[in-house]
Amino acid sequence: MSGARPRWRAWGLALRRYLTFFLTMAFLITCCMTLFISQLQTTLGFAFTQQQLGRAARLTFGNVLLLSLLCTVVDEVRRRFLVDRPVRQIVRAARRITRGDFSVRIPPLGILGEDGFDVIANSFNTLAQELAGMETLRTDFIANVSHELKTPLAVLQNYGTLLQQPALPEQTRLEYARAVTDTSRRLASLVTNILKLNKLENQQIYPAAATYDLGEQLCACLLGFEEAWEAKDLAVETDLQDGVFVHTDSELLSLVWNNLFSNAIKFTAPGGRIGLTLRARGADAVVEVSDTGCGISPEVGRHIFEKFYQGDTSHATQGNGLGLALVRRVVDIVGGSITVHSEVGRGSRFTVTLRRETDEEADRTQPPSA
Repeated sequence: MSGARPRWRAWGLALRRYLTFFLTMAFLITCCMTLFISQLQTTLGFAFTQQQLGRAARLTFGNVLLLSLLCTVVDEVRRRFLVDRPVRQIVRAARRITRGDFSVRIPPLGILGEDGFDVIANSFNTLAQELAGMETLRTDFIANVSHELKTPLAVLQNYGTLLQQPALPEQTRLEYARAVTDTSRRLASLVTNILKLNKLENQQIYPAAATYDLGEQLCACLLGFEEAWEAKDLAVETDLQDGVFVHTDSELLSLVWNNLFSNAIKFTAPGGRIGLTLRARGADAVVEVSDTGCGISPEVGRHIFEKFYQGDTSHATQGNGLGLALVRRVVDIVGGSITVHSEVGRGSRFTVTLRRETDEEADRTQPPSA
């Protein structure tokens, strides 16, 4: 019964199309014939007999039936090849997409050249390609998150079990407790960075732009790491041009500077050097953060802005591979750019370029003085 219903429905549609063509042609041909006969009688003074009119009416009716049938068949064939076939292909592809098969692609559908269905197919293929990329990123992201969460949780579980030993020396107990605290902080940092990155990627954080002195912000962020660089006896060299203003979100940009400074200190050996420069270059403000650390190979450099990627596994316990992904996303949101130049064993230099607030623009954004 389920197969009979679509068949009867198709026959019903064909019959309705036939009747539509029949009534349309009957009306048009009747009007044309009436006008023709009327003009012929008026012009030639010729009068048709009832027998002649009856024969002409029957012949016209047969022609109308034949032409209606012919138009119906032609329209059905046209619909089957130019409409129904492309629609079926699009529907099948859409069903595969709903089942999670993002590899489906629709071939060109136009028989007589590109038509509207080809535009739909191209848009569908682009959508499928984007969904496939998003699914790959989502799968990798979930796998990486699971791995990154599993490691600190296992550490916490192991140290928690060791701390339950009654005969544990006090010094060892303190070391284990310190390891639990450090791991907890790393886990909290991981969750915080995941939430931040998720909000940034889904554009749930919008820049709250304001004009401010970029040099002052860089100094404030760098001083926040004073204890860290002093602990490693690092030399800090700064060269900041005065009066470089930017009009952007200072809170978002602080994520960039904090991550870059943290990485520079983390990957620089004790006794090394880190540098910070700020220059106004045309309409741009250019910030460079450099270090004399381990450096980055070209292969690693192609992936350092990817989530959870950690090129130097010897420092894996000090981070979670999300810092530079956050940096890249923030820089993109505020309309800037970031590049890295590095040599293995000689250090790295990250360059962030932002649009600078010129003096004229700064005057326009300043409130009028009383």
